[in-house]
Amino acid sequence: MKFLLLIAVFVTLSSVWSSSSLQPSQETSAKETSSAETATESPNGEEHGLTAKAVEIARPLGFPITNSMIVSWIVALGLIVFAQIATRNMKKVPDGAQNFIEWLVEALYKFLAGIIGPHLADRTFWFFATIFIFILSANWFGLIPGVGTMGWGHQTSHGFVIAQPLFRGANADVNMTLAMALVFFASWLVWSFREVGIRGFLKELFAPKGESEGVLRVLLVVVFFAAGCLEIISILFRPVSLTFRLYGNIFAGENLLEAMSKLVPGFGWLVPIPFYFLELVMGLVQALVFMLLTAVFTMLMCQHETETPAAAHG
Repeated sequence: MKFLLLIAVFVTLSSVWSSSSLQPSQETSAKETSSAETATESPNGEEHGLTAKAVEIARPLGFPITNSMIVSWIVALGLIVFAQIATRNMKKVPDGAQNFIEWLVEALYKFLAGIIGPHLADRTFWFFATIFIFILSANWFGLIPGVGTMGWGHQTSHGFVIAQPLFRGANADVNMTLAMALVFFASWLVWSFREVGIRGFLKELFAPKGESEGVLRVLLVVVFFAAGCLEIISILFRPVSLTFRLYGNIFAGENLLEAMSKLVPGFGWLVPIPFYFLELVMGLVQALVFMLLTAVFTMLMCQHETETPAAAHG
C-alpha cells in the first residue's frame, strides 16, 4: 500500500509543479512552441538535441500536460498494475510475477539491511525500495524506441525534425527529480525526529564529540558549533544535489542517444545501439545511486540509535 501511495505522491507533485511552471498565456505558449521548432536548427544548420524543458502537448480544462508527465503516468500505472497482478493470488510456492517480485523485494531488503542495519531498514525499506524501482523503471522506459522520436515536427534541410515529442523520459524532467528529492527530505526529517528526537537531532549537529575538559572543551564547542552550521547548509542542499544529479545524467544520456542517431546519415538506427546498452547500465546505476545516497543520509543521522551492520552480522 505504501508503495502505491508513494508513487502517486511522486507523480502528483511532479504534475503540479510542471503545471505551475507552464502557466503562461496561450500567446506565450505559442511563442515557446515556435521557438522549440526553430531551436532544432541553428543559423548554421546544425541540429540541437533535447530541450531542457518538457514540452506541453495538451491543456485540457486549462491544466497543462507535458510529454514527461505522460511517461511518468504510464510508468506509475504499469508498476501499480504489475504489483496488483503479482500479489493478487499469493501462493506458498511462488511462481511467475509473484516469484519475481518476492525475489526483488528480498534482495533489496538484504542489500539495504547490510548498509543501514535491520532496525532502520524495517522502518524505511518501503521508501527506498519504491524509489529504486520507480527510478529504474522510468529510466529504462525512456529507452524504448519511440520515446523522444514520435511527435510533431517540421521538415528541414536535414530531413524531418521532431520539435514536440509525444513522450519524454520522466527523469529527464527536473520537476520529477525535484519531487522525489523533496519527498525524501520530508521523510528524512520525520525518521530523524522519530529515532533521536529534536534534542538528539540538534545534539548530533552541534554537540562536541569525545571527552575533553577546560579550554579544550570550550574550543571544541566553538568548532563543532561552526561545523554544525556548515552541516545545516549541507543538509539543505541535499535535495538540490539529488535533483540535478539524476536529472543531469538522464538528460545527458537522452541527448547522447539523439546525437548518435544523427551522426551518420542513413545509419541512425545502427550507431546508437552500443550506447543503448550503456544507458541501460546508467539507468540502473542512477537508480542505485539515488537509493544509496538517501539511505546513507538517513543512516548518518539515525545510526547511533540503530544496530550497526557490523553488529547485525555478528
